[in-house]
Amino acid sequence: MATSNPRALPLAAGLLTGTLALHITLVAVGNITDFGTNQQFVQHVLAMDTTFKDENLMWRAITSRGIQNTAYVAIIVWETVAALLLIAGTWLWARRDVVRARQISTYGLLMLMLLFGAGFIAIGGEWFAMWQSADWNGLDAATRLFLMSGMVLLVNQFAGGRRSDG
Repeated sequence: MATSNPRALPLAAGLLTGTLALHITLVAVGNITDFGTNQQFVQHVLAMDTTFKDENLMWRAITSRGIQNTAYVAIIVWETVAALLLIAGTWLWARRDVVRARQISTYGLLMLMLLFGAGFIAIGGEWFAMWQSADWNGLDAATRLFLMSGMVLLVNQFAGGRRSDG
């Protein structure tokens, strides 16, 4: 029976965490430096102006530019904090500080899962009927990032073996 390499899972956790750290960092930087592109996305989703315009759903629409822009800035701040946590987690994995790496990475990964799962899939996709829009539908990307974050979270939890919580 072959034995597994005890360093393989922490290495995988670090590399996968680093990959998501890079991705969400690029997303956040892109949203900051090219503010208007995804600002339009958030505005259209919240306004529900490219959905089927069912009168039973349109009461949910948010057309206030101030509220739309506040939501967009909140998304960027959330992405930035998640990116910083994942960068720190990646650094801790590289230093082989498994307990702290797992803890910090978990916070960043859960932030991504909340953003893409609760924020984009549930609220954007269902509450604001983003799934109805041919032009402003981010469900595929959100699902992909939600699932990737979940997979990396699982690897992070398994890396380093059992944990004693006192």
